[in-house]
Amino acid sequence: MELYEYAKVGEPAPYFEMLSTKNMETLQETVSLDDYKGRWLILFFYPYDFTFVCPTEILALSDRYEEFQELDTDILGVSTDSVFSHRAWLQTPISENGIEGTKYPLASDNTHVVAEAYGVLVEEEGAALRGLFIIDPEGILQYSVVHNMNIGRSVDETLRVLEGLQAGGLCGANWEPGQDLL
Repeated sequence: MELYEYAKVGEPAPYFEMLSTKNMETLQETVSLDDYKGRWLILFFYPYDFTFVCPTEILALSDRYEEFQELDTDILGVSTDSVFSHRAWLQTPISENGIEGTKYPLASDNTHVVAEAYGVLVEEEGAALRGLFIIDPEGILQYSVVHNMNIGRSVDETLRVLEGLQAGGLCGANWEPGQDLL
């Protein structure tokens, strides 16, 4: 598989393969771009486990997970933390700043290779900015947005953009699912 230097909308998404929390007991199951062929993927990066803004995003996506599934879409969260840190956070109750009950896996980019390929790595900190990428079933990057670490992303906007991309036509400003295309 060819590795791409950086993520670019309209081009094949940079390949990735990382350890994940898909098997919470062994933490030895990897996830790769190939695992998501034939389905849409919301690939999002966040800075650190056990922080303040990150759980709001992770849980907001998890709360709406079934809506993404109905749209043939999987979700994968990524940070530069280890899978061991991810597991601890996933096992921590929400009342204690945890994300227990999250419905999709988290992956570990502890080598920083994937965050760098997607253009979200803050080298001095060894952490990722808040990057969200929508990859289509053929592995083509269709959407990219990167936020400062202090600003959370909107699940409503992510769903709106996903449905717009899946509609296959021209979606004007403020288009909402169910409205006519241009």
